[in-house]
Amino acid sequence: MTQLLEEAMRAVRTLPEDQQDAIAAAIMAEIEDEAKWGASFARSHDLLAKMSEEAVAEYRAGRTLPLDPDRM
Repeated sequence: MTQLLEEAMRAVRTLPEDQQDAIAAAIMAEIEDEAKWGASFARSHDLLAKMSEEAVAEYRAGRTLPLDPDRM
């Protein structure tokens, strides 16, 4: 455990139980969300690589336009 996380845990221990539970729930939700994103990206690696190759091919073929933020 990092020093910062240990410090945060010490601070959390001083809080009432309901606040400790709220912080714990937020941390667990964040961990679960990160795991879902990681799994999603792992499953989409081949698709993302293919899309990247297609984008580069379109650029090289001159079929792209410069990004104009004012037209977004």
